[in-house]
Amino acid sequence: MEGNISAIRIPDPAESARRDNLWKTTCFEIFWQPAGGSYYREFNLSPSSQWACYDFDDFRLNSRDAPVEAISIACRFDDGELVLDADIASQLPIPADVALNAIVEDKDGNIQFWALAFQPGKAEFHSETCRQLHMAGRL
Repeated sequence: MEGNISAIRIPDPAESARRDNLWKTTCFEIFWQPAGGSYYREFNLSPSSQWACYDFDDFRLNSRDAPVEAISIACRFDDGELVLDADIASQLPIPADVALNAIVEDKDGNIQFWALAFQPGKAEFHSETCRQLHMAGRL
């Protein structure tokens, strides 16, 4: 992420562990949906190094913790750039449609939602409209 990073609330470093509600402050998200299916997996990746991973049967239906072998997150930032590197060990089917999203909280507590695309109306990361990347090969 590039811009005035000093204006963003960045979570303090913490022990790398699964944790809910990371989306309430600055956080990055990946949504991974096998092509042609309704099932999808959501990853929440915090600059703190904490993470979450959920499986859904369909749009916000039957949320549950997803199996993940390991996630490690490294974050570095200065006034002009924030970089989050994540190594994710999880079974992810291909081909798939993928969304890369961000929740950005400023120092005053205002939240902005960023995605490659949104459907009209309220920002909704779970919408298939956000899944603009199409993975066709092997990772």
